[in-house]
Amino acid sequence: MAEVEIGRVSDFFAQPVVAGIELTGSLRKGDTIHIKGHTTDLTFAASSIQVNHAEVAEAKAGDSIGIKVPERVRNGDTVYRVTS
Repeated sequence: MAEVEIGRVSDFFAQPVVAGIELTGSLRKGDTIHIKGHTTDLTFAASSIQVNHAEVAEAKAGDSIGIKVPERVRNGDTVYRVTS
């Protein structure tokens, strides 16, 4: 599996469990993403992507997005899109 860096975590909200991400690459709903940091190592499918609180199917470089995450992530964590 190859990984392409597509952004960094800029925010985290505990209720609901959502990460704010500044994208440097594109992301589609259903893509597998890997969030990696000093104490973070999560791989999951992006089931929900929001731009300005509106659900979108795809986001591009330069977008600030919110995605549901399975557990806590931290500011500065690197976000990768996993490709097969």
